[in-house]
Amino acid sequence: MAHAAPTSSIWRQPMQVWAVAFACVVAFMGIGLVDPILPAIADQLQASPVETEMLFTSYLLVTGLAMLITSWVSSRIGVKATLLIGLALIVVFALACALSGSVDAVIGFRAGWGLGNALFISTALATIVGAASGGSGAAIVLYEAALGLGIAVGPLLGGLLGEVSWRGPFFGVAVLMSVAFIAIAVLLKTRGEKRAPVPLSAPIKALGRPALAVLAIAALFYNIGFFVLLAFSPFPLGFSAMGLGLTFFAWGVGLAVTSVWVAPILTRRMPRTTILLIMLPLLALDLVAAGVFVSTAWALVVCIVVGGLFLGVLNTVLTESVMEATDLPRAVASSSYSAVRFLGGAAAPPIAALLWHLYGPTVPYVFAAASVVIAAVVIAVGRRVLAPIDGREADAADEGAAVLVGDAA
Repeated sequence: MAHAAPTSSIWRQPMQVWAVAFACVVAFMGIGLVDPILPAIADQLQASPVETEMLFTSYLLVTGLAMLITSWVSSRIGVKATLLIGLALIVVFALACALSGSVDAVIGFRAGWGLGNALFISTALATIVGAASGGSGAAIVLYEAALGLGIAVGPLLGGLLGEVSWRGPFFGVAVLMSVAFIAIAVLLKTRGEKRAPVPLSAPIKALGRPALAVLAIAALFYNIGFFVLLAFSPFPLGFSAMGLGLTFFAWGVGLAVTSVWVAPILTRRMPRTTILLIMLPLLALDLVAAGVFVSTAWALVVCIVVGGLFLGVLNTVLTESVMEATDLPRAVASSSYSAVRFLGGAAAPPIAALLWHLYGPTVPYVFAAASVVIAAVVIAVGRRVLAPIDGREADAADEGAAVLVGDAA
């Protein structure tokens, strides 16, 4: 990745940087942590697959909507207060999920978790870039390492704890986030922080920019494919919690590797719109293959892991494109984009479960593939207004923001 050369080792950082990095690892572990326990929740709480998939829907819907106000909040109360509020909400609602006795309660508490996650991820990048030694390049490399670790380890930890009880992963998140909260409260110093208040309407008005609107709509349909692969696949696989944890650990490793290393290599060699128009059809073909081989467990595992490779590139390139599409502040552009794309992620899991119930396990993957094809068509039709994203090379901070915000899906 084309980072600015750091003046010192990325591993020689102030303790406050390590505190935020640790919190990022745990926050991103939460993406895949629930995956291995979905079948267990459905079984033990007597919930239908559609109800169980609402665990993703409530989380993503609230995360997306909250993204519209996080820049307004952090610009007024400061980054440390925003981080701590976000972490506190995650701790409270993860613990509430662990203590719940019905699937409806877990769905509701996951919504609160989504609010905390939105507040945290919207401010974490700026915090570590401002506090890290060695320049922005060192800070971004450290972020990428932390986020890649979280994405990969989340399903594995979920599988390990899920073997004991479906409540285990939720208790695990509550404990780890409590440690992160204490570390940031004690170690993070924000003296001299400059605040530039952001209007509440800024993210909504931003969607009036044609390039940003095209990318957001494309990402909405792309996210349907992403979350069908992530949230629906545990059901047809039929593995134990540990088996699912290992499967999605491999998925997370692939996603992290291509997000951190492969995407930047590609963007140095070809226009971003070209990358999108190559990767989106490849992802659609992978989803079709998953539908065809859904009854063969090992083949479906291969499709999931290969899909992770494509998703890593697409996450980074799409979000990096958002950074370059307009002259809007980075936080405003990413908030607008994330709010729209998370709607696709929120809708996909219960729709996939319903299609499975009505038509069998192949149809959800075909639905996902069709949605990804629509995303490719949107990019192709809107390529003229996307010209700015092909004409500029992202700096280290933009690339780091792409990894952070992109992988937060």
